[in-house]
Amino acid sequence: MPNDIILDENFDLQIANGDLVVGESTYQHQRILIFAEKGEFKQYPKVGVGSKHYLESERPDNFAREIRQQFIADGMNVKQIKIGDNLELNIDSDYES
Repeated sequence: MPNDIILDENFDLQIANGDLVVGESTYQHQRILIFAEKGEFKQYPKVGVGSKHYLESERPDNFAREIRQQFIADGMNVKQIKIGDNLELNIDSDYES
């Protein structure tokens, strides 16, 4: 399980007692990958799902496929991805030990 600097729900740095908060960051990495557009990471321009492009899609399986590919490329073991009727995500994935 990776540890990293923790961001809040608005992707701002969390600070406690004048220091950056560090903690388990799997869920945070997943959120960043899902929301990031391709090209946002200049060193890795193919990284990012770009979830807003799937908002009006009638094919949620394409969204799930892109999430799976990005998570695997990032080193995660993807067990299951479920996408509900309103595009709510239920993801069972973590980094391989």
